[in-house]
Amino acid sequence: MDLQIALLLGQDGIVNGAIYALLALTLVLVFSVTRVIFIPQGELVAFGALTLAAMQLGKTPPTLWLALALGAVAIAAEVWRGARGRTVDWGGTLLWCAVLPLAALGWALLAPPTSMPAQVALTLLICTPIGPLLYRLAYRPLAHATVLMLLIVSVALHGVMMGLGLWFFGAEGSRTPAFSDARFDLAGIPFTGQALVVMGVTAALMALMFLFFERSIVGKALRATAMNRTGARLMGIPTELAGDLSFALAALIGAVSGLLIAPITTIYFDTGFLIGLKGFVAAIIGALASYPLAVAGALLVGLLEAFSSFWASAFKEVIVFTLIIPVLWWRSLHTHHVEEDE
Repeated sequence: MDLQIALLLGQDGIVNGAIYALLALTLVLVFSVTRVIFIPQGELVAFGALTLAAMQLGKTPPTLWLALALGAVAIAAEVWRGARGRTVDWGGTLLWCAVLPLAALGWALLAPPTSMPAQVALTLLICTPIGPLLYRLAYRPLAHATVLMLLIVSVALHGVMMGLGLWFFGAEGSRTPAFSDARFDLAGIPFTGQALVVMGVTAALMALMFLFFERSIVGKALRATAMNRTGARLMGIPTELAGDLSFALAALIGAVSGLLIAPITTIYFDTGFLIGLKGFVAAIIGALASYPLAVAGALLVGLLEAFSSFWASAFKEVIVFTLIIPVLWWRSLHTHHVEEDE
């Protein structure tokens, strides 16, 4: 391996690591706020990419009908809760269950977008409500369950989402056009515009997330819920709303990740699972609590994957996932067991 090959592999590792960083951040966010290890995050990545690919083929994306169906079921569940005398937040319910899915339906049927920016916007509008709807239907009824129970639910939901992906999009893969076709050399190293788009969008999203959590009232409320759910509830912070927002961010960032990676590699209905697992490895490096460590772990995973593909391409996945073993061993030696709040 000479220097040029090493720089090329490093570039690939950083680009892939940027995608894993976004997924790691969402996994840390969701776990901090709701104690849910959100395994179906990878399916949201695939759904985002395949939704855009379906629109570019002139089809109505099946994920639109999924959002509408989940919204109808969620409204029925809220009506049932209200009939039992429980308080229902109809503002948030109508936003996630009706307003956003119906807005996406009207846009898709009445004025189907033809330009790439409009198709991207519609894709995000379709996929974002799916996150809070999954939370309301699958996780919120078990909000006080153990982390193990929530993990079992995540595994089951992953299987359901993967099956829906196969039903919606079939077994054939899809790839979307690059957001930038530019190509140029820097010190003899070729760069593509798509790689710069991936790194630029990732950096912008991280900066926006930092400002959101540091400067906005809603972001501070999410941080308070992540630190102490019971204390946040006593201070008047609606923890159910915090769950909605965290899952909405997870769905939005997952869809963006899918849009960024679709021009680089062919996306199948089950591609997101492997990508999500690599994001999970990065989140574990950050102990599912530290955002900077999760980002650093994602870059490490991306670089390790890139260089492993050169030295031992047949075992690159094994090498990447083996990384989790020394991390867990190290944390088991330096972390004291703490009983859950329940």
